[in-house]
Amino acid sequence: MMTGELKNRIDGLWDIFAAGGLVNPLDVIEQITYLMFIHDLDEADDRRSRESVMLGLPYESIFAETVQIGDRAVLGRQLKWSVFRDFPAGQMYDVMQEWVFPFIKNLHADKNSAYSKYMGDAIFKLPTPLVLSKVVDCLDGIYRQMAQIQDTDIRGDVYEYLLNKIAHAGRNGQFRTPRHIIRMMVELTAPRPDDTICDPACGTSGFLITAGQYLKEKHKAAVLFDREKKDHYMNHMFTGYDMDRTMLRIGAMNMMTHGVDNPFIEYRDQYSLILANPPFKGSLDADTVSPDLLKVCKTKKTELLFLALFLRMLKVGGRCACIVPDGVLFGSSAAHRAIRKELIDGNRLEAVISMPSGVFKPYAGVSTGVLVFTKTGHGGTDDVWFYDMRADGFSLDDKRTIVAENDIPDIVARFHNREAEKGRARTEQSFLVPREEIVANGYDLSINKYKKTEYVAVEYPPTQEIMRDIVIFEKEVRDGMKSLWNMTWADIEGMSWEELEGKN
Repeated sequence: MMTGELKNRIDGLWDIFAAGGLVNPLDVIEQITYLMFIHDLDEADDRRSRESVMLGLPYESIFAETVQIGDRAVLGRQLKWSVFRDFPAGQMYDVMQEWVFPFIKNLHADKNSAYSKYMGDAIFKLPTPLVLSKVVDCLDGIYRQMAQIQDTDIRGDVYEYLLNKIAHAGRNGQFRTPRHIIRMMVELTAPRPDDTICDPACGTSGFLITAGQYLKEKHKAAVLFDREKKDHYMNHMFTGYDMDRTMLRIGAMNMMTHGVDNPFIEYRDQYSLILANPPFKGSLDADTVSPDLLKVCKTKKTELLFLALFLRMLKVGGRCACIVPDGVLFGSSAAHRAIRKELIDGNRLEAVISMPSGVFKPYAGVSTGVLVFTKTGHGGTDDVWFYDMRADGFSLDDKRTIVAENDIPDIVARFHNREAEKGRARTEQSFLVPREEIVANGYDLSINKYKKTEYVAVEYPPTQEIMRDIVIFEKEVRDGMKSLWNMTWADIEGMSWEELEGKN
């Protein structure tokens, strides 16, 4: 979790940019991301070099003895953050502008790669050597502070805090899906080493990074030591795209610093796993929407069109876990019913997880759910598993402080053992609903449509007993008031309690 000191350091970094004349929040986060990427490249290269020595494997550093930049050959060592940060401000600025920045823009020799495509128009915008020197010093302090925090995703928290500044500035409205919700969705779909994984609204690539971390934890030997599967992991497994080119650049750099050499941050078809939190409440011009998507549901609403897109992008047998606003689950329009019908009748809808409205605070208070489904193209839905998430490990107010109550471990465990859910009553937190019942209810997927409330009979005492208790209580209050009056006000007012009562 972010500490107050770390937030203050980031605020100070933001102030350095503002003092230097760089005030567009999207420009600021982009420049910060470039510098963090350059810092992380140095650390990642050193780490891989050490791992290769330990494993007895060959490794060629990206900071080779000489690196070709344009028509010049420069010493690769000078491009390392740990080296140039100690240069005088003027020299560091020249090295950054003339060598380091062109170096990161051309990391991939393949000019057709997505990384090269989206880095092609990246611009180094820090205005002066003094601003760069101050920014580098401040970032070093931020990294030292992050190293002291025992949290595997503190970098993600830093991004979240930066993106929050964009949202507050009224630009783009970007916000990061909470990492524990991402982790839950990844665990529900259990990525495999042969998957091709996509997030069609990738932002900073949080879903893809978490899926990669899951694979390293659960299938380490395959993705790190099997030559063929490692090549797939590094170069072909992960794909993402986003409408915002800045976010594409950030996402590509973020993936690379998390150990994926060649993330494919652009569009292609046919994936075995999609993980996404697509934009809500958007609306597109009907003329710009693919006719293939309109065949599934005729609508301009982005939350419905994304579901149709996911179905088109998945291979047969491919899985998807995505976040949707509650309206998708029970909306009564023809388009709402059509997309739910397609999920249930045309494919296999497996789970609907209802999340509390505080999950996305402080950015938004929308009520959302998670849909988990498999593309079959010919149906296959027998029972749909519903879960009423009441707690996610954090308070549901704007502060989002850690609390003991957390349904996520239970959600993951029950989802992977749905056979045991068959006997659960509708009054419990999770239960199965047969397809036929959902169809009879107009394909409504709201959990409240099927959940039953258990009413407990409460016995009250007779009216005479209640009245007697009230009279006794009133007498106790009056006796207390009398004692208080006689102790404090009787002499001052020159009036006894009885006289006061007589006046009133």
